[in-house]
Amino acid sequence: MITKTTIADVARAQRDNLRGRETGLMRDAMHRLPEPDAHALIISGIRRCGKSTLMHQLLHGDYADAFFLNFEDPRLYGFDLRDFARLDDILHESEKKLLFFDEIQVVEGWELYVRQKLDEGCRLIITGSNASLLSQELGSRLTGRHLSTELFPFSWPEFLRLRGLQPSDALFQNYMNEGGFPEYLKSGNDDVLHQLFNDILIRDIAVRYGVRDVKSLQRLALFLVSNTGRLVSANKLKSQIGISATSTVMEYFSHLEQSWLFFFVPKFSYSVQKQNVNPRKVYAIDTGLVQVNSKSFTSDWGPVFENLVFLFLRRRYREICYFKEKGECDFIAVEKSRPAEVIQVCLKLTADNLERELNGLFEALRFFGLQEGHIITLNQHDRFEQDGLTAIAVPCREYFS
Repeated sequence: MITKTTIADVARAQRDNLRGRETGLMRDAMHRLPEPDAHALIISGIRRCGKSTLMHQLLHGDYADAFFLNFEDPRLYGFDLRDFARLDDILHESEKKLLFFDEIQVVEGWELYVRQKLDEGCRLIITGSNASLLSQELGSRLTGRHLSTELFPFSWPEFLRLRGLQPSDALFQNYMNEGGFPEYLKSGNDDVLHQLFNDILIRDIAVRYGVRDVKSLQRLALFLVSNTGRLVSANKLKSQIGISATSTVMEYFSHLEQSWLFFFVPKFSYSVQKQNVNPRKVYAIDTGLVQVNSKSFTSDWGPVFENLVFLFLRRRYREICYFKEKGECDFIAVEKSRPAEVIQVCLKLTADNLERELNGLFEALRFFGLQEGHIITLNQHDRFEQDGLTAIAVPCREYFS
């Protein structure tokens, strides 16, 4: 339980701190955010990707009169459902109806309070760094009363604006190597991404879900970050990581995905059961995080490049699969239950890999009844046709623009 005075003092100090900070690079997401009228606007994403900064930018813009409170402040440790009554007193005294709550999901039962404030006619913008907690609570208590948007680390266009430079192949390779976490791009200090990786495993997963075997969780995460773009199977990893049950590995997979650290891409199938039993491809939230934390000493840029293309697609589409029959196609982007894009990824097309890449893409196009697909390359343009089907090779930085 926390006193009303403490809550008011923390809110005041947090707002003063925000006023003294620079607003930072304006995020592309600013232009896509809906108005928080009768619905709570939920902004979710991985820790340190810029959610609080986005709130800061909103507070310096059209929402300057909003009430702001970050629930992860150590001074609010122990805040529980009863303390919302004291917060209510503060809000009534301030007469504020626009509320910004940062990381509110750390308070059990928070969705009940949000529903109450919506019923009172308040407008709310909420951030959170755990998809599972948010989705469970939103689904049970805020059905039809919320709008959700995801925030990722800096995209390629945002990276260019941060650097103040024009696009080039060399700069794109820098982006592939450094990724998009704002603090790391400003400091260049690898410890930032080491600490972030560890914080997510300990604070967002082990502590939150009561994971006792933290070492096994860490070994699994290190294996995954060192094998991005590759197929993984919980059953096979069980013995390799030293975990006794396949169900435990699957549980860790879920926690890692819900914290936005990794994505697990299924094989395309019209059967959900077949999707569940086939190995999945793993991708990380950020290529800089991969480069800094991976234990792989190979100089092969192919998997990192594929990871970057995945992240670009994931910003556009919630549902992505890989295709594998006789050949393989890297990505099938699905929208409204229908394939929207068929994409192959190849760092550099050569005489050795061209036939394999084309065969996988054309097979996928025939399977889905589509006429055209893309091969995303580092810097090559080309066009290939076969039996009325077209494969267009395009440099990634053009495709990303």
